[in-house]
Amino acid sequence: MRQPPPLGSRTWKPEEEDYLMEKWGQISVPAIAKKLNRTTNAVKVRAQRLGLGAVLMAGEYVTLNQLLLAVNGESSSYGYKMKSWVENRGLPVHTKKVNRCSFRVVYIEEFWEWAERYRSFIDFSKMEPLALGEEPGWVAEQRKKDFEAYAIQRKDPWGEDEDSRLKMLLSKHRYSWAEISEMMHRSHGAIARRCRDLGIKDRPVSMELTGKRGTWTSEDFEILADGIRHGDSYAAIGKAVGRSEKCVRSKVYNDYLTENADKVREMLGDGSWGHGAPEMDVRHGFYISRTCHQVRRDLSALATVLRKRMNDLGYDPYWQRFMCMNWDDIGGCSAGCTDCDSCTAFRRIQPQYCARCGGTFYERKENRFCAACRTARKKQAQRHWCRVNGMSRK
Repeated sequence: MRQPPPLGSRTWKPEEEDYLMEKWGQISVPAIAKKLNRTTNAVKVRAQRLGLGAVLMAGEYVTLNQLLLAVNGESSSYGYKMKSWVENRGLPVHTKKVNRCSFRVVYIEEFWEWAERYRSFIDFSKMEPLALGEEPGWVAEQRKKDFEAYAIQRKDPWGEDEDSRLKMLLSKHRYSWAEISEMMHRSHGAIARRCRDLGIKDRPVSMELTGKRGTWTSEDFEILADGIRHGDSYAAIGKAVGRSEKCVRSKVYNDYLTENADKVREMLGDGSWGHGAPEMDVRHGFYISRTCHQVRRDLSALATVLRKRMNDLGYDPYWQRFMCMNWDDIGGCSAGCTDCDSCTAFRRIQPQYCARCGGTFYERKENRFCAACRTARKKQAQRHWCRVNGMSRK
């Protein structure tokens, strides 16, 4: 009886090669070999002869490093992108296993869907056209807008000539933030940070909010809503409505409680300005100019009510309540006692030891660090963030 030829010595049929080219990079090599009844080595050799390239370079995806290199022109700050892009904004990342190695990959179609949602966050002016193959129709328009935004406000490092010009303009005491921003082609925040870094004491003069700049009209709100919907930068929108970038940002934050243009676009939808705006909460209302006075009055009234509540409880003569685990500043004694001198449910607050300084502190809630060390650790984290991001704290 004639024996069948070995798996690796059979001639490849056209339909087998078509299947190999179609599935190469999409499913694993062992799965292709099992489907074609061939060895994995035979599949790899045939793929090499067909010029299919490496497994990881095939298919409708790219590695995360390749994506960062294509979009930003560099693959550095990988950890920041994992935090900002993947964790905070939900960039869909998959794991591709090749032999014994695992790689993070991003499907190009999923990336474009994600990028359209966060088009204001990504700077497409750094991305070469067709760097990821065929692009959606909105990308070319957004790339043009990002180039125009860079022409209005530069993002490259400051030079000595720019520093000298900035000092000269500030020493005149006649230009506002918006005017200096337009002349220097820098944002309001970039100029303010540069003044702090260089230790410049002079500041731009205040802008008089009169006439068109004093009141937002319905046409201004329409331009603002259309600009955010179309992915325009705040600098371009400010130029269109005759205001500074900071003024536009303040208006957006006051109405939508965020400066993130992508979040505002999602809330705004196709409606007019103010559509989908969230309700004001205490945390934001405390700092926004139109509500801060009312919120502070309400908080003062609430504090008065709480003080009256404490007086009504009648625990003022009993100092030992501050050392009892059963005491609550709002509800009084959780054990139901009304006289601390004759209380039998007293439980003393147990001492705790700080893991940082080793000191003893007393708190009802269990903590690893004392209050002073918690504040110090917070300040330490802030200084570390400034060092990592190249910012000085003066």
